[in-house]
Amino acid sequence: MLNVIELHTYYGDSHVLQGVTMHVDKGTVTAVLGRNGVGKTTLCRSLVGLTPARAGRIVLDGIDVTHLPPHRICAMHISLVPQGRRIFSSLTVEENLAIAVRRGPWDVQHVFGVFPRLGERRHHRGNELSGGEQQMLAIARALVANPVLLVMDEPTEGLAPMLVAEVGNLIRRLKHEGTSILLVEQNAAFAVKVADYVHVMSQGRIVYASEPQALWENQEIKTQFLGVPGTASVDPSVARD
Repeated sequence: MLNVIELHTYYGDSHVLQGVTMHVDKGTVTAVLGRNGVGKTTLCRSLVGLTPARAGRIVLDGIDVTHLPPHRICAMHISLVPQGRRIFSSLTVEENLAIAVRRGPWDVQHVFGVFPRLGERRHHRGNELSGGEQQMLAIARALVANPVLLVMDEPTEGLAPMLVAEVGNLIRRLKHEGTSILLVEQNAAFAVKVADYVHVMSQGRIVYASEPQALWENQEIKTQFLGVPGTASVDPSVARD
């Protein structure tokens, strides 16, 4: 579904992505993990054209989209759940969703079925929602675009454990329905429960890649690049069942 090949992205003279190479297979969940400031959000922004890469290639389902503007990439059914939610605070829940709707199974009523709290607050403006409700709305807005590839940038950030579990269940459901997902997370314990494959990022590069279980058993990588203490006891093979 997605191939990223030797991607280099800058902010001015700051070289943020320094040759990132990775891929997302169709119908799978691929996670990119790393600490703050390693380039994860820049990767997401480059994929959807918001911060264009200066070198390298981004190939979506066989089509090179590296130099396409964001609206052209969006038209190819790639959706972004941005870090920090980025909803329209002056618009109602329904209006936030209406501007993103594209033809497909995920319509406004469908997402209200998945997020009933949003249905209850459909006439509330974005700035009247709690942080958790805003995150639900950001995810719902991406879903009504009916993506073939969903890019999720820190979707569990700031959420209560119950909402984190709901996001995990939704990711599993989307995968089952055939949506390909790139999950960008700091929460490694969450990511290894839902991902089929994981990449670890540091200083603008992919420094490790494996299946989730292999990462979780690699104490050196977890400690050095993810800040996960050696006593962490999450067993992804159990949590994924």
